Amino acid sequence: MSDERSIRVEFTKYDGSLHWHHTARLLGEDAHGVWAGCPAGASMRRGQEPPVVFPQAFVMLFPRDGWWTASFNAAPHKTEVYCDIATVPSWPAPDTVTMVDLDLDVIRKRNGRIYLDDEDEFDEHRVRYAYPPQVVTAARASAERLLKAVRVNAEPFATVSRDWLARVD
Repeated sequence: MSDERSIRVEFTKYDGSLHWHHTARLLGEDAHGVWAGCPAGASMRRGQEPPVVFPQAFVMLFPRDGWWTASFNAAPHKTEVYCDIATVPSWPAPDTVTMVDLDLDVIRKRNGRIYLDDEDEFDEHRVRYAYPPQVVTAARASAERLLKAVRVNAEPFATVSRDWLARVD
């Protein structure tokens, strides 16, 4: 997979409502999953809100069997790595990847700070959307694994994203 065609990236919430969505360029696939990229100036939207423009290029990784996605931002963006805890990404069509955003985020700032974000939102939505116990367990386990991997700079959170990012700069 390396024909660099456009794909739709669609995050929903657990009730099926559209969350963040945008178009990206499919870059290829490696042992970590499928990579897509967006150049500086690309935009995305949350639901029907106005588009948000990203001043730096970024790449996204969609693992084949992980309960997460990851975005890697070009410098000087303050956030280096942003992982959304989500259901396993699925490809309902060759040009569309979709997943349910489960609120929790693992973030690494460019200054080295690493943290788990939006635990309050996860707890609120767990009740509001009646997340099944297996979804809660998978989301929390994924967040813990990612925190550890990001802290120790395990791939794909060390250097592998740089080669993919170079394709969209």
